[in-house]
Amino acid sequence: MNDTSNWPTDKLTALRLGRRLVAEVPATRTDRRAFVDITPSQTSRDSEARKQGWVPSDADRRFRLEHWEYDNELMEGFDYDIGAVLIASAEATGESELVNTLTDWQLNPHQFVYPWDSEDPK
Repeated sequence: MNDTSNWPTDKLTALRLGRRLVAEVPATRTDRRAFVDITPSQTSRDSEARKQGWVPSDADRRFRLEHWEYDNELMEGFDYDIGAVLIASAEATGESELVNTLTDWQLNPHQFVYPWDSEDPK
């Protein structure tokens, strides 16, 4: 499974436009919550386009994946990072490698939402 056909079109477009996506995943304890986020790399082309008032689409972006776990009681404040634990991280070069990494992490593209539709504290 190394193609992008399993991605919802809007989410794949968001990644190509450099937008972060988030999935909530099971935590190791009941008093914690965990999230995996995909953050596309930003390039000089992105910076230049932003200055000109547009956003470039790039199917060859690099992606950073991070799996964080947070103390449930601290998630809603400014101190959400106190006690936070980075469970795993990875870099993926291009969409095919991103799909392979998600498969390795046993995640499905349909689990990911926009950050504002999640309770991810970042």
